[in-house]
Amino acid sequence: MKKAICCAGNMIVDITYPIETWPHQNELTHIVGDIVRTSGGSVCNTISDLARLDPTLPLAASGFAGHDAEGDFLLKEMKQYPNIDMRMVRRDGQTSFTAVMSNNQTKERTFFQYAGSNAGYGEAHINWDDLDVDIFHIGYILLLPALDEADDEYGTKMARLLHRVQKMGIRTSIDVVSENGDRFARLVTPALKYTDFCVINELEAQQTTGVQLRDEDGTLHRENMEAALRRLKELGVSTWAVIHCPEIGCGIDEKGNYYELPSLKLPKGFIKGTVGAGDAFCAGILYAAHKKLPMPQALKIAACTAAASLSQPGASEGVGTIDEVLALYEQFGTR
Repeated sequence: MKKAICCAGNMIVDITYPIETWPHQNELTHIVGDIVRTSGGSVCNTISDLARLDPTLPLAASGFAGHDAEGDFLLKEMKQYPNIDMRMVRRDGQTSFTAVMSNNQTKERTFFQYAGSNAGYGEAHINWDDLDVDIFHIGYILLLPALDEADDEYGTKMARLLHRVQKMGIRTSIDVVSENGDRFARLVTPALKYTDFCVINELEAQQTTGVQLRDEDGTLHRENMEAALRRLKELGVSTWAVIHCPEIGCGIDEKGNYYELPSLKLPKGFIKGTVGAGDAFCAGILYAAHKKLPMPQALKIAACTAAASLSQPGASEGVGTIDEVLALYEQFGTR
């Protein structure tokens, strides 16, 4: 049976440390709450959100879980969703993990990442004969070293993989990890030529397109969102280009129409953690894309799914069914 969406790439255990504040160099800070271990990464977060949005949606996961306790944990977490096909998840090496420092004052988080077996994930690890899906979503570019390698014909191994997927008649979707550096143009741009749905945040879009979206002082240039999205389309995104940030979600659809929707106006104390909010937003977009909904509805579902994710410390625990997350829109409205 054809499945709706395959989520491929990074499978990570997130270990979240709630700290009182971020210290200066050589200074101490205190861990002020329970240390929480959750499944994370593009695969685990996005596919879990999709499974929660619609328990009848047939899904497939592809990635690596290590031969260790963390790998056991990941598989146990994902097996709680009967609609996720785990047959393309391989076990090898050590499980990737991220130490997440969650600032209790600002709700911002900082990540320390160990790649583990994710570092080797590539084209050879996909069961191509079983890849019968509507959408193939992969992330994160810049955090999958084997796929970030150069390719003489396509620019990167990731671009080669996406081209192969498209040749099978499957629509492609990408996500990118946030980092400082100059790798975006070299690693993200080649993949965009073979991307149908691109869902990234404002900092990733800024570094990919060169369009200024946020200043160092935190000021958001909302007026530049459309220009950045149109640049993503020029670079190759065929169907939907979407940018999300805490303030707003923006997108350009397959007809070139631009839309934007402010994020939900959440009350004080609602946000328990921000880990996985971007993946939740992405899950909302993918759900709408599979259901062939229009972009304005996609942005609404994405904003509500991201808001639901914020209600719990982990990435996906706060996400409910599609009706439950959409109820947040009526409850809180937008900014």
